[in-house]
Amino acid sequence: MLKNQPLITNPKQNYNGVFTLIIINLVVFIADRVLGIPFIQNLYLNHASPAWYQFFTSMFCHANWAHISGNLFFLYIFGRIVEEEEGILGIVSSYIICGLGGSLMSFFFHGGAVYSLGASGAVFGLFAVSVLIKLRWHWRKILEVLILGQFVIERVIFELRQTGIQDGVDHIAHLGGALVGVALILFLMRLQPGEGASN
Repeated sequence: MLKNQPLITNPKQNYNGVFTLIIINLVVFIADRVLGIPFIQNLYLNHASPAWYQFFTSMFCHANWAHISGNLFFLYIFGRIVEEEEGILGIVSSYIICGLGGSLMSFFFHGGAVYSLGASGAVFGLFAVSVLIKLRWHWRKILEVLILGQFVIERVIFELRQTGIQDGVDHIAHLGGALVGVALILFLMRLQPGEGASN
């Protein structure tokens, strides 16, 4: 007698952390750009006179649909990689820490009556985190690092070349998020020596 066997025996990953972050970004966007709730603009990072919470809340705000759609696409792709390796706490903490790094870098390098908003600092941090957490002496992991790494390096080089260009994009925040992502993983690797050598 033949029985139907499931092709995949591993439990399905729900990616609750990634989808929670996506939903928060979408809710804030709808409240701001669709419903026009004035309070939401207080969540932008005001460089002239920032409130402490704006360094966090600004990473959930976006200027238009093109802005949020691009960020959510990369959050979905690279966030899933991080959550697959590190779980819900790993993706949420990486997003917030890297986003904070991007906000701080932007604030220190851009003065005057400027507002910053967007998840791209956090997303660039996830670029770096997703590559570095794959560093293991296993052929599949090495291949993943090569594939992801070349994309991330290209993006970072592009951002470096764009710094100083007035195009309305906060390239400094992107670089800040990526640097904090690297620093975060290196710090965690020092706390857990030898962890990356297994599997």
